[in-house]
Amino acid sequence: MGTISDDVQVEGAEVVFGPFRLLPVERRLLRDGQPVDIGGRALDLLVALVERPGRVLTKRDIIRRVWPDVVVEEGSLRFHMTSLRKILGDGEAGARYIATQVGVGYAFVAPVQRVFAEASMPLATPVHGGLVAGAGRLPRRARLIGRANDVARVLDRLGTSVLYTIAGAGGVGKTSVAVEVGHRLVDEGRTVRFVDLAQVEDPALVPFALASALEIPVQTDDPVSVLIAHLRASTLLIVVDNCEHVVDAASVTLERIRSSAPGVGILATSREPLRATDEHVHWLDPLAFPAEGDGVPDDLLAFPAMELFIERARAGSAMPEPSVDDRRLIADICRRLDGMALPIELAALRVGTHGVAATHAMLGERFSLGWSGRRTAAPRQQTLRATLDWSYELLSTAERLAFDRLSVFVGPFSFDATAHVLADTRMDADTAIATLDALAAKGLVAVDRGVAAGSFRLLEMTRAYARERMARHGDAEVRALQRRHAAYFLRVLDSLGETGEEAVRESLRLSCQFGNVRSALEWSFGPQGESAIAIPLATVSSRLFLRFSFMAECRTWCERALNLLGMPYVGTAVEFELQAALGLVRMFTLGNTDATGVALRRALEIAQALDRPWDQLRILGRLQIYEERLGDFAASLAWAELATEVGRAIDEPEAIAVAASLAGVSQHLLGDQAAARRSLELSLRYSLPSELSRTIHYGFDHRNRSCIALARTLWLQGHADQARHWVHRALREAVALDHPVTHCIALIWTLSVHIWTGEIDRVKEALSTFSVAANANIFRPYIAAADGFQGIVQVLGGCSGRAVDTIRDSLARLKAMRYELLTTTFEIALTEALLSSDRPLEAHELVEASIAHCERTGEAFALPELLRLKAAVSRRLGASDSTFEETLQRALDLATTQSASAWALRCAMDLARHWRSTSRHVEADALLVSCRDAFVEGADTRDLRELDALMVDVGAGQQQGDA
Repeated sequence: MGTISDDVQVEGAEVVFGPFRLLPVERRLLRDGQPVDIGGRALDLLVALVERPGRVLTKRDIIRRVWPDVVVEEGSLRFHMTSLRKILGDGEAGARYIATQVGVGYAFVAPVQRVFAEASMPLATPVHGGLVAGAGRLPRRARLIGRANDVARVLDRLGTSVLYTIAGAGGVGKTSVAVEVGHRLVDEGRTVRFVDLAQVEDPALVPFALASALEIPVQTDDPVSVLIAHLRASTLLIVVDNCEHVVDAASVTLERIRSSAPGVGILATSREPLRATDEHVHWLDPLAFPAEGDGVPDDLLAFPAMELFIERARAGSAMPEPSVDDRRLIADICRRLDGMALPIELAALRVGTHGVAATHAMLGERFSLGWSGRRTAAPRQQTLRATLDWSYELLSTAERLAFDRLSVFVGPFSFDATAHVLADTRMDADTAIATLDALAAKGLVAVDRGVAAGSFRLLEMTRAYARERMARHGDAEVRALQRRHAAYFLRVLDSLGETGEEAVRESLRLSCQFGNVRSALEWSFGPQGESAIAIPLATVSSRLFLRFSFMAECRTWCERALNLLGMPYVGTAVEFELQAALGLVRMFTLGNTDATGVALRRALEIAQALDRPWDQLRILGRLQIYEERLGDFAASLAWAELATEVGRAIDEPEAIAVAASLAGVSQHLLGDQAAARRSLELSLRYSLPSELSRTIHYGFDHRNRSCIALARTLWLQGHADQARHWVHRALREAVALDHPVTHCIALIWTLSVHIWTGEIDRVKEALSTFSVAANANIFRPYIAAADGFQGIVQVLGGCSGRAVDTIRDSLARLKAMRYELLTTTFEIALTEALLSSDRPLEAHELVEASIAHCERTGEAFALPELLRLKAAVSRRLGASDSTFEETLQRALDLATTQSASAWALRCAMDLARHWRSTSRHVEADALLVSCRDAFVEGADTRDLRELDALMVDVGAGQQQGDA
């Protein structure tokens, strides 16, 4: 007689187990040689089970086998299974024959011996270690995307026999990697067997499942010993898939095999490590996916998550090459699915029916947890909900409660946040932290490697599932959880300093918490929220929003808080912060409305009433730029002078530097370049680059503003090379500061210097950067200004006709927002465009209006250039020589008074050209020589190159006249 594989049908065989002998052909069951009274259905059940001992048969399979032509409820199956257990004495005196896998089916777990006559025994094909070929085969491999490094690393570690676990969240692709590794090793000639524990719920069945896959007959009560006995001399790799739900039993069994069978390697997959002796763990991360704003559309296709989506979408339909818009939408889908392979595949399958745009729109907060996948996939992998249900059912009561509550976090959270937000009467802080560790180990909570150590997060699809679960706890518990969440972030943000490098470091650390901050604000201002949390939370949140120039958001929350404002907050530091922030953000996002000025003046009033000089200085800086942008330069200077008094009273370097910066900018725009240079150089002496971070407290960096204003002042004074030096320095420091408002201010003034020096390539480069920053941060005045600068580029490039409409449109939009700071700059360019387009009457009307505007507002710095243009326009319209000369001489005298040598040079060249045309060569030459002697640098600027060429022409003309 002999034993055979458990895959062989029992017809023609006698099956022996315990004291029983089953004779299927005769339909008899003997116990100790005596017949057992057993019904037909019970006997059929027994035959079905013993055909595959150790394997779980699903209820559906058993019903189909025992009742092939009858519709039977599961209750009938349970009744007959209970009867069979009684007949066998299952559970009596330690005897165990049938195990139940709840919700799935049943397995025969007693050792079985099948007996044949020798003539009828089938042949078995031996392989390494005495195993039988055909059992435990690897699943079919699929093309693996984005996992080359993972596969290579696992293969490298499996070069020697080890216990190696691929761990990771459900749906990340662990099985796919393990199967690919197995096939690679088979291709190299190694023996590999595959065991799927997914259908094994009873931990006691783990050894039997291994034995069944390995074709090892188990006939004792110690299946592990039998396994070891067969495997001790074997050389093979066993791939054990889906260990998480029977992790303890799997760990013990696999550890014993590894310690006793040195030639056997084991590759396990699990959502948590087995924690077995000498286990090696490879954590499988999600597929790489594009970050927000990552790359151009063509570059997006290089990300593995994108490649997987597109391949699966094409496999399910005749999807064409994705368009630019489709690629961006697919990138967002992959981003929202956190690069997880399974949900990406499920979403991709929808494209065939709905298209990319509709699939993206359908991917709402619930992440379509019920979307189905391939019919051939395991049931737990056919929908996201099934995958998560599988994991959730494996959790303890405490773990489920913690998991549900973690759904309140939007983005990363720390141990400290977990302890404060999860803890209440049902769970203390220590338990919350310990449970978080357990959930991370099980792969349900991701360890966020992108931020500080000890940071965790829920993948978005997991959070959507957890939120559904949390809702079942009832409104009261959900509200209490959200309140603790909002209160925690109020406490964290309240501790955020307002100035200093430590405050900046804390801000950077909190930069990943905007999701949580927004969620806390939404709840606080919502119907279930509390104003006692909402108002102070909006106040402290404004610091973080301003730190990163999220101005539109900051405006929203400040407005909502001020709408709720009442006692005890009126006139306090809370109202001050809200009014100060609101005034600043309205200025940059909506323009210089009256409401902006009202908010800033109210903030100053509170700061003065509370006797807080530093706060006064902060608001005076904002009021100075507010009036400057309105075009009221006298009022702007008045605020700067008041800031100077406050700075002297504070008598600290930072205060002196800020006040001097405000004064220097005002003096520069009013046309006093000598005074402006002194003030700006004073400001820079008292502020060092290492302190850049501190001045953002004021809304923008005053040191950087001083740098770029000094650059403009130096150019006007004729120091073009020094001006370039400060331009480059200002831009370098602005980029390092990573503060969009400051960067935009630097770029605006940088553009003017590059335009003056005639460096068209630098103008285009700076304008491109400025436009991107303005649009990305929704700085509406700057968005309009970018178009105006584009018009100037068109003028410099000879496209004056197009420039006229471009600049006029920009000016109209800026005036609608009461942003007048660039009016003169753009009107100068527009006048030049009109002249080039042979439209002198329009140019005359415009230049006269511009001059009147500057004289009215005090914006004198550009008056010499406007007067020069007026002379050119009047000449085109037929003005007399005396009128032309008189206007140019007035412009030249004003430029000299302002110490604006650059404007004086342009006036002198125009006057010299006129004198040359009237044969006054000597006077022209003398004027040009005096101008050239005043310039010791900047030889490569447009104006000086033009001057040198003109001097040659004038000299030649003089020689010709002498001759």
